[in-house]
Amino acid sequence: MSESVIADFVATFNTEMSGDAEPIRGRVLLSEKRLVLAADADRTVTIPLADVFDVAVGHVPPDLGNFFDSTVTVAFETDDRRATAVVEADDDTIQKFSTVLFKALLNGTRVTVQHPARIGGRVTGEEFEPATIAIEPHRLELTREGDTVVVRLGTVSNFDRLSREIDGQSRPVIAVRHMSRGRAVTTLVALPSGRLSNVLGRYIRLEYSDLVAEASDIDLTEEEIQLLVTIYAGGIEDPAALARTLGVEATKATMVLEDLEDQGVVTDTDGGPEMTPVGRVIVSRHIERVNE
Repeated sequence: MSESVIADFVATFNTEMSGDAEPIRGRVLLSEKRLVLAADADRTVTIPLADVFDVAVGHVPPDLGNFFDSTVTVAFETDDRRATAVVEADDDTIQKFSTVLFKALLNGTRVTVQHPARIGGRVTGEEFEPATIAIEPHRLELTREGDTVVVRLGTVSNFDRLSREIDGQSRPVIAVRHMSRGRAVTTLVALPSGRLSNVLGRYIRLEYSDLVAEASDIDLTEEEIQLLVTIYAGGIEDPAALARTLGVEATKATMVLEDLEDQGVVTDTDGGPEMTPVGRVIVSRHIERVNE
């Protein structure tokens, strides 16, 4: 590998190209241009990053960590067909490797960004502007002329794939709703290709998919959802204000608020109750159902 190596570690891997039915142990080497899985001279697979169209990161639940490794699955095109390679290692190694892999695939990509496209539910009328992608652990940075839009993965409450006509061409677009400077905003990112749209979408969903899974396990009453939506709307600083908004006694509002805190949906701050990332996902999904 002539270019500089940005990741080099020993792991277990399996790929359709190696000819092995069982996973094998070897070195995983990553440069800015290719991924190499090397077991020995006769069993080495080289994957150009330009051929990668999807990356899936799978983490193992803590109670199963002693039995299974975490994985990164790389989907790529080769000889006019599609193939996959799976790399297995401990959770910490996979997290570091996946971040470096996404950086190699996406850093420096020129995109077109509309931010903020929405603030809450209000359309802003902002124009699409050129930007450059930079990947960092747990966040996406979109650098425009004069500023940088930061999408923190842990604040993402909704994610969608769209298409938009930009400069006379239909472009794949990722719409991501997240918190920015204390506000719920929607950012649209237009990618130059469907391949890169897939990869960027996977990165943004790394933490969002975990939040959705956690939100799916929480069953809220209509009263709790109503209170959560009220907090989402803003301007509520204490239980008394919540009670007036909901038309119930202050003690009742306090009890409902405490139940939401116990479920990890709301947290108490100096400025009043605020939703957690899981709470924002629940509200976002509720509002979508109401608007359908």
